Amino acid sequence: MNHLTHRLMALAVASACSVAAVAADSDDSLTIYSSLQPGAVSPELYRPVVGRNAHGHVPGYAIVRHDRSYDIERGLNPLRVSDVAALIDPTTVTFASLTEPRTAVAEQSFKFDLVSQARLLQRFVGERIVVEQVLGDELREVAGTLLSATDGLTLQMDDGSVQAMRAYGNIRFPDLPGGLITRPTLEWLLDSPRSGEQDTRIAYETKGMTWWADYNITLDETDGCHMDLSPWVSVINQSGAGYANARLKLIAGDVNRAEMPQPQRQVMRSMVMEDSVGAQGFQEKAFFEYHLYTLQRRTDLPDNSTKQIQLFPTARGVSCSKELVFAPTMQWGYHGGYSLDQNYGAFGDGQVDVYLRFQNEEDNGLGVPLPAGRIRVNQLDPADDSLEFIGEDTLDHTPRNETVLIEMGEAFDVVGERKQTDFKVDTRGHHLWETFELKLRNQKEDDTRVIVLENLYRTANWDIENASHDWSKENSNRIRFEVDIPPEEEVVITYRVHYTW
Repeated sequence: MNHLTHRLMALAVASACSVAAVAADSDDSLTIYSSLQPGAVSPELYRPVVGRNAHGHVPGYAIVRHDRSYDIERGLNPLRVSDVAALIDPTTVTFASLTEPRTAVAEQSFKFDLVSQARLLQRFVGERIVVEQVLGDELREVAGTLLSATDGLTLQMDDGSVQAMRAYGNIRFPDLPGGLITRPTLEWLLDSPRSGEQDTRIAYETKGMTWWADYNITLDETDGCHMDLSPWVSVINQSGAGYANARLKLIAGDVNRAEMPQPQRQVMRSMVMEDSVGAQGFQEKAFFEYHLYTLQRRTDLPDNSTKQIQLFPTARGVSCSKELVFAPTMQWGYHGGYSLDQNYGAFGDGQVDVYLRFQNEEDNGLGVPLPAGRIRVNQLDPADDSLEFIGEDTLDHTPRNETVLIEMGEAFDVVGERKQTDFKVDTRGHHLWETFELKLRNQKEDDTRVIVLENLYRTANWDIENASHDWSKENSNRIRFEVDIPPEEEVVITYRVHYTW
C-alpha cells in the first residue's frame, strides 16, 4: 500500500472515534416539493413518527442547504456533521467551501446506524451484560453473557448454566459499541490547502417533508354574490431534523423525476401568489417553466411538526356567481363508431348540482396564480353570526385571468328528470332520430336559473331539431340550455337530435 492509502486508513480509524464538528450559526434554506394530490389530507400525515423508515410515507421531499463555518485543518482531515435529516438520499449530498474553493472532498458517507435497544442487543451477543429482574417485590440484577436476544433474552451465567428471560426490566451495557451513533451523521474526508475557519455549504435531498394548499371562502349572498378568499399552506416536517430561522421556497409545476423501481411523478406545488404581497408574504417569479415562491421572512420548521403559513392576504369582496347545473348525461359520452341501442341513455333522472364560479382577475380582487389545493366554502348565518360549512372541492393549478368553478353539492329544492319520448332509426339511409323531454321543478320561493347540459352520444354527426328553448354548442358532442324557472313551477325542455353516419 502507498503512503496515501496508509494515511486514509489511519484517518478512517481516527474519524470513527472523533466527535462531530460543531458549527457556528447555521443559515438553513429549504425548497419543499410535494406529490400530494389536491384535496383532503389523511390525518396519518399529522401524527409524529419514530424511526428512520417510519417517515417514508410522507408524499414529498425537500432540498436542504446549510451554510456554516467550520475549523478545517490543512491536508486530509475528517469532518462529521450530525444535525442533519434522517431521510437523506446519500447520492444527492454535496459539500463546498465558499471561502476556499481548493478544499476538495476525497470521500463522503452517511451514517444512520442509530442507537436503540434492539441494535445494542444485536451488537452485544457474546458479550457480558447486566439485566434487572423483578421477582415479586424484589428487584435483582443478573449478569451473564448474552447468547440470544430473540424472543426474550438468553444468558449464560458465570457457573455455566443458561437462563432464558421473557420478562425483564432495565439492561445495562458496559459501553457504546463502535459504529453506533446517536444521530444521523454526514462524514467527509476533506483535503484542504490551509488551516483555519472556512465558510461551507452542505446540500442534500431528504424525504419526510411535504406541503399542501388550503383555501377558505366566506360566501355572502345578502347583496348579490360576493366572497372573501383566505389561502393557507400546511407544511409537514417528519425528516428527522428541525430547521430554525430557515429560508423557505417552493416551486409550482409538474417536474419529471427519473424512474425508480416504483416510478412516481412528483408534482410540485407552490405556496403562494404574487410579488406584491409584502415583506412578510411570499414573492413569486418565473423559474424555468415553473413558478418559484420565496417566503420574505424566515420561519422555524421543527421535526415532527405541522405548520400553517398564510399564502397571501385575504382577498375581500370577490364577485362570484352561483350556478345550478342539471347534467344527467355526463356519464355517457361518444367513444367512436355509433350506437343504435334504443335503451342506451333513454332515461336520466339526476340531481341538480350547485357550483360557485369566480374569475381569477385583478379587476375582481385577485389576478394571481392559484396553486392546486383544497377549497372550502362557508357561509355566515345572520341569526347568530356563525360560519356554517356548505361545501368543498379541489382546485387545480389556476393561472391568473382564468375561471374557477367549485362544485358545492346538490340542490335541495330544485329537481330534474329526463326521458326519451321518441326513437326512430333508418339503418339503410344511416339516420337516427331521438326525442327527449327534460322536466325541471323549482320548489324555492325565488326565481331560479338552471343550466342544462346534454351529451350527444350516438355518433359524431348530429343536428338539433324542434328544440323548445334556445341552446348553444359547448363542444363537439354537448349542447347547453339555460332556463329560468319561476317559484314553485315546472319548466319542460324538449328537443330532437338527428344523427347520421
